This record gives sequence, C-alpha cells and structure tokens, in this order.
Amino acid sequence: MSKYTITITREFGSLGRPIAHALSQKLGIEYYDRDIVDEVAKQLNLPVSQISDAEESSHNHFFSHMFPLGTDKEYVQDGVFDVRKDVILDLARKSSCIIVGRCSDFLLQNEENVVNIFIYAPYKARLENCIHSLEMSEDEAKRMIMKVDKARLAYHKKYAGYTPYDPLHKHLMIDSSLLGIEGTADMIAELVKRKLKDMAHQSCNNDTIYKSFCKMRNAFFANAFFVFSFVLYSMANE
Repeated sequence: MSKYTITITREFGSLGRPIAHALSQKLGIEYYDRDIVDEVAKQLNLPVSQISDAEESSHNHFFSHMFPLGTDKEYVQDGVFDVRKDVILDLARKSSCIIVGRCSDFLLQNEENVVNIFIYAPYKARLENCIHSLEMSEDEAKRMIMKVDKARLAYHKKYAGYTPYDPLHKHLMIDSSLLGIEGTADMIAELVKRKLKDMAHQSCNNDTIYKSFCKMRNAFFANAFFVFSFVLYSMANE
C-alpha cells in the first residue's frame, strides 16, 4: 500500500482531536498532534508551554515579552514555524500518518498522496462538546471557542495565506455533529481507502503502460540492430 498522509484542521470544540485518534486506530497508522509541539520544543531547547503558546497565534505574548521592542518577535516566531515545518515533513515522509492542525495542509501541499480534511460543527454542538467532553463551564466554553478559532484563523492566514476552512484546499469538509466521533472517523476512513484504491489502480495502469513502452522500445532497438548488422554485412560482402 502507498504511503499517505491525512491532515485534519478543525474548529475548536468540533471533536477534531478524538476523531483523528479514532481514525488512526481504524487505519492502523500514527497520528501526531501534541507530539509535534514536544519535538519542536526539544529542538529549540525551550519549554513546551512556550512553544504551545506560539503555535497557533499570529501575535504571541511570550515573544512580545521576550522582545519588547518588537524587533525580533516575528523573526523568532518564524523560526518556530520553520522548525515545525521540518518536523511535519519528516513525519509525513517517514510513514503513513495523520497530522492535526499546524498548517499541515499548506506544508504538505507539494507532497504526494495527501488528503486534507476540515472538521466543523454548529456552534451549539461545539458549545455542548466543550461543556460535556472538555468539562468547561458555559462561559469558559464560549470564551475558548472565540479565542481559539480567532487564533487559528490568524495563524493559518499568516503562514498559509488562506483560511483553514478554504474549500479550494480541502478534499472533505464534514460536520462532526451528524455522525459523532466514530461515524465521522468511519466516513473519513472510507474516503481514504477509496482514494488509496484509485491510486493503486492508477499506479498499476502506469506500470502497465511503462512495461509496454519498454517492450516496444526493446523491440525497436532489436530490429534496428538487426537491420544495421545486415547492412554492414552486405557492404562487407560487395
């Protein structure tokens, strides 16, 4: 089976993370989320909390305090992005996997066999998910939905140049409130399996065409060699 990568961007409270986890189990592949933060922090020798703060915001408070005049803030945050880019590319090239957020759809746009998914849900459903699944108060849930969505939008537009829910950069956009965690994961898994089947079929066709070309090429050169040899033989015996 060909190596592939699934990227998942999501609205806060749409259950994107548990859906990614369920999907990884159904497909038998790894999924990466906070692991990326840990690796970036390790490479930059910074606390995980500081990298996490910098991750999905175009205006980071940590770097504002670190560089109060603002001269190097953007430079440092861009450095964090560059390290994360390398980490994501390495993960995607190593083996089939799922990568959650972090502009992965943009970073992997030139890689082969990438499926980009956006998970969303109605505001009411997201609010309920935050209250019941994440155990937030209603006021806290409302603040977090607004804050995180705003931060993710700004971050994605800054580095990718388009919104995280731009349909031109997505293969599937799905409302998780319709089928829940398992049902949504099932639907995405089916899409990926069909995509892989099509890729395998196309690869087989390409392989068949290549083999046919090789046979024709070999036959051509064999005939050309025979004709050339015959001409030399005739000239030698005149």
